[in-house]
Amino acid sequence: MSDSISSVDSIGFELSPADNPRLANLCGHLDEHLRMMERGFGVEINNRGGKFQIIGHPDKLADIQDVIHRLYAETAQNALTPEQVHLAIRETGGDDSTGFEPEKEVTIKTKRGLVKARGENQQAYLRRIITHDINFGIGPAGTGKTYLAVACAVEALERDFARRIVLVRPAVEAGERLGFLPGDLAQKVDPYLRPLFDALYEMLGFERVAKLIERNVIEVAPLAYMRGRTLNEAFIILDEAQNTTCEQMKMFLTRLGYNSTAVITGDITQIDLPVAQRSGLRHAIEVLKEVEGIGFTFFQAKDVVRHSLVQKVILAYDKAEQKR
Repeated sequence: MSDSISSVDSIGFELSPADNPRLANLCGHLDEHLRMMERGFGVEINNRGGKFQIIGHPDKLADIQDVIHRLYAETAQNALTPEQVHLAIRETGGDDSTGFEPEKEVTIKTKRGLVKARGENQQAYLRRIITHDINFGIGPAGTGKTYLAVACAVEALERDFARRIVLVRPAVEAGERLGFLPGDLAQKVDPYLRPLFDALYEMLGFERVAKLIERNVIEVAPLAYMRGRTLNEAFIILDEAQNTTCEQMKMFLTRLGYNSTAVITGDITQIDLPVAQRSGLRHAIEVLKEVEGIGFTFFQAKDVVRHSLVQKVILAYDKAEQKR
């Protein structure tokens, strides 16, 4: 009995700086990453916020503590994937037979060809869209967050997983006054939704998109017109969500009906709301970070898939903002 007791020890430590989104990233969906570490090192991991306790063989405690600290440091810049956790366990001498199998590459099929993710973060984003009913894609321009959301919507429509696509965007000008816009409602909102339409035209063709809009299978819905609706069997994309108010974001998220998927995209560094107005996207990140069933993917400058100079421009502006 004494030998058995002496072979088990525990260690406690606290991660800093305290940051709930990073802790959620470290632990994984439903603590998936912690369970992988427990299997890999044969230990028990308990945590309350940033305070961790590890129970197991004394020889394993320092290794697992090192893994947790290294992975937490990684969350400052990137969203962790199960692949990264698995690799960290192997590199630190954990058991290779954790039951983890690297996930297959996710591809989106449209009639005009395959859409493939570039890089781990885009892959993680697609997996979350497939497995979660509400998803947030947050990051700078050019990271593919809107394009991939449209690709998922097109695939869902073509495979009858959704009966319609609903495109939503707050009508906030990017530092300009556009004045009166002629035409019907769709024509007034069209300039705001141009990035979404460009992706649809590429994947479905101009004529088919026009016919689907005419039949209301693809619907353009200004955010202000969403109140009171319930959207069933739909794939809904809210673009430029950083320009929603807190009230608008709550209103949008509560429109979700049965068999529907919502993807919310935005860049919290490009908020065009009045200075005193808080962004609904920023608020949603704080309020919903621990809600099960909601996926968050945070893109960085390194995920930019446009011209190489775009990445450098983003990094330069981030650096200037930090100095200011």
